[in-house]
Amino acid sequence: MSAGEPLARGAAGARRPAPGGLLAVQAPLPRRTSLKLAALAFLLPLAVWCVISYVPFVWHPLVRVTDPGDATAPGVYAYIAEGQLVEREVFERRNLELARAGGRLARGERANPIFLPAPHEVGRAFYAAFTTPPQRTGDHWLHESLLQSCKVIFWGFVYAALLGVPLGVLCGAFALFSRLVEPFVDFIRYMPAPVFGALAVAVLGLGDAPKIAIIFIGVFFQMVLVVANTVRSVDPALLHAAQTLGAKPRQLVAHVVLPAALPALFRDMRILIGCAWTYLVVAELIGEKSGLSAFLYQQQRYRNFDNVIAGIVMIGLIGLATDQLLAFLGRHLFPWETGSTALARWARGLRRARGARARRAGPAQAEVPAVAPRLHGGLQGEPR
Repeated sequence: MSAGEPLARGAAGARRPAPGGLLAVQAPLPRRTSLKLAALAFLLPLAVWCVISYVPFVWHPLVRVTDPGDATAPGVYAYIAEGQLVEREVFERRNLELARAGGRLARGERANPIFLPAPHEVGRAFYAAFTTPPQRTGDHWLHESLLQSCKVIFWGFVYAALLGVPLGVLCGAFALFSRLVEPFVDFIRYMPAPVFGALAVAVLGLGDAPKIAIIFIGVFFQMVLVVANTVRSVDPALLHAAQTLGAKPRQLVAHVVLPAALPALFRDMRILIGCAWTYLVVAELIGEKSGLSAFLYQQQRYRNFDNVIAGIVMIGLIGLATDQLLAFLGRHLFPWETGSTALARWARGLRRARGARARRAGPAQAEVPAVAPRLHGGLQGEPR
């Protein structure tokens, strides 16, 4: 048995391989295997994309004309030109017309539609979007659009969390708040957030405020219910034990419910911030177009679909990076659940270092009050 093989603990405490190997139910995978599978999750779709893009006999429903043939020969399909994408049936019928007229046949290569560029074209567009000036005067650079979108997401989610988390905790902890708040929240959450766009623009204007409001509406009502259900899942035995020791409702919430629910609440926030990103495109098209959505909309009008896909990939990369950063923090913020105490040890070390620095500075600071009165008294006793 290898060191990385999944293990399970028997009734007598003996360690044995988890039944089912890699398909064991709810069993952790070896770290190396987990990393390989995570890499395959991205490599397999990329491989499919490459096959569709670079293998000529896989799909490729169009023909890119490299030589239109005899342009003087008349025909219904005489409009084809060099560099044009045409359907294969159109290309073949044009060659039939040229063959009947005795002219030079057209030549071309099989190609995919313009809305499906190859991976290397998207990669080139990804780089060029940061280094090439906007096509129109007054348009934003891609990094400016990116920062604008991140700002809208950040404030919309922060405002939703500042109100939604406390309200969700109250609803999950107290039946009074649950019956008072959740029916209305349930009613609103089924309304698509974009339908409030016109009202948000009328009230908040054309700037970022209505966009932030759409993100807030799309996340807040979901957040209240998710947080409330997470708080309700706290083990009742913990509450009973604290009540036996005389804990009051406020103490139960502060010292039992919140510490027990905090890891799950953190995971809820990771999921809900993804919901905020799903509302971004619609939110940024409300009022004055801005951010990544304006960039994608403009590139679609120019038919630069390599830039469109590059922008979509960029949104996914930002979301993935944010999620992985939060996952990393979650593994260290809650040592009572994960067992990882690295962050706690670092915090204790920092406190000890600050305490030692304060103790070293203490004697020097203590001498100041002893010297200052002597100087002050000497000055008072001197003759004028």
